[in-house]
Amino acid sequence: MLTDEVRAAREKLVLDHFQDEVDHRWDDVLSTFPHPRYEIIATMTLHDGDAAVRGYYNETRTAFPDQHHEIIKLRHTDDAIVVEFWLMGTHLGPLGKIPATGSTFRTRMTAYFIFDENETLVCERIYFDSLTLLRQLIGGLDLKKPANWWLLARCVKGALSMTGGKPAPALLK
Repeated sequence: MLTDEVRAAREKLVLDHFQDEVDHRWDDVLSTFPHPRYEIIATMTLHDGDAAVRGYYNETRTAFPDQHHEIIKLRHTDDAIVVEFWLMGTHLGPLGKIPATGSTFRTRMTAYFIFDENETLVCERIYFDSLTLLRQLIGGLDLKKPANWWLLARCVKGALSMTGGKPAPALLK
């Protein structure tokens, strides 16, 4: 059974973590984990360790420098806080092989902040519908402008090139 003190401490850590991500205070975010680990279930990718997580931050904030969120609900479980939220931003840089479209997005997501028996954050596991995100990034293009036809083709090619990769083996267990 969780005590009120444990709930409050977990909630503060998670809310600080979220705000530090918005503010791009990466050292502060990383200090919430003794060993940073992000599991992105929509893409079946794993970012494990300081360098890998910093790479993930760099990639996503290059693509969406204004990325921010609206928390919908926090839920406490025996070993996690589950956060439902809206993630929003503007696609101003490449996302993997998908070139910037200038489109905005708003995608509903869920993140599980998982704690061990010592109340140490061990993982952030994120779920979202990648097609909803992609549809907003590409759907924002004005296809009445012929210049955007080439951009659309590059986006579709980039998105297709990112599919079919092997999932991180640790996420198949």
